[in-house]
Amino acid sequence: MDIGICVASHVHDIDYVVRAEELGYSHAWLADSQMLWSDCYATLALAATRTSTIHLGTGVAVTGTRPAPNNASGIATINALAPGRTFFGVGAGNTAMRVMGFPPQRIAAFDEYLATIGPLLRGEEAVYRQGPGERPIRHIMPDKGFVDFDHPIPMYVSGFGPKSLALAGKHGDGAVLAMPANPAVMARIWSMIEAGAEEAGREIDRSSYYTTALTTMVVLDPGEAVDSPRVKAECGAMAMAAVHFSYDQFRNFGRRPPGFMAAIWDDYRALIESYPADRRHQRIHGGHNCWVLPEEEKFLTPDILQASSMIGTRDDLIERLSVLAAADLDQVMILPNFDTRFDVLERVAADIIPNV
Repeated sequence: MDIGICVASHVHDIDYVVRAEELGYSHAWLADSQMLWSDCYATLALAATRTSTIHLGTGVAVTGTRPAPNNASGIATINALAPGRTFFGVGAGNTAMRVMGFPPQRIAAFDEYLATIGPLLRGEEAVYRQGPGERPIRHIMPDKGFVDFDHPIPMYVSGFGPKSLALAGKHGDGAVLAMPANPAVMARIWSMIEAGAEEAGREIDRSSYYTTALTTMVVLDPGEAVDSPRVKAECGAMAMAAVHFSYDQFRNFGRRPPGFMAAIWDDYRALIESYPADRRHQRIHGGHNCWVLPEEEKFLTPDILQASSMIGTRDDLIERLSVLAAADLDQVMILPNFDTRFDVLERVAADIIPNV
């Protein structure tokens, strides 16, 4: 199994990607969320000039904030800097849109977007719709090194439910997933991907279709508790991001939170709903996948930490990864807390990467 990193894009944090390459991480996925972090393409360009082997791409680019021609040109520009090791991760914008108070792109629009950008990533012509009109478009000056379509840019589609996973099967060269809890969950994910491919007349070869799951990882010391201060400092932000996501699902669709959040749910709702409704979207994602706000530290229960991250001894984590690899999960990318990211990078590289 490959181990990659997901990066909260930061133009002054390129050393992190460089170190990941030195330690043997396979991919660096630079996140795209315009109201949270640095621009992902600017950050990718800097990373491309300082690395030579690690695969670089968006983790994931957002359809609701960037028209298809812009995303295609952006990633093809990175491909000109890092030919043969550039990929395009793409999603409907769960966080990037919600942090502005808007929903992610709907499935029908996401489907149309993917159908448009697929050919553009190959330097081919696509039909692009703007308002009531549509036109055939293509990059008309791909020569002289402006962009690179000669080296393939695989497209990995983010999906969390049946409809989006079906689109990953219909359009993608791979899929970006929530971390499957076990092989049975991974089998259900594959069934949804393959159903979408079959409906579109595609046949997926699992040996070449690339699947990646997002989580983070903490290697426990002997006798260490799953909610020790160190564990919270390394994966607390991932845990709270799961709570933020569940609250968005609750307020937008009325969906109840998963059972492991039951103990904190009423208190968390009371905290968030004490903020004015017209600006609550700015507060929900505070510290998103980087750090935990002080007033949210109390919500880092053992159940929430374990449900959102891979926490265990070295041997436990190696076994869990091996089982998921056998279920055809190709990569796990980790997104640790910002302040402890280098510590996690080194520990996972020393204890996990050589053994998977």
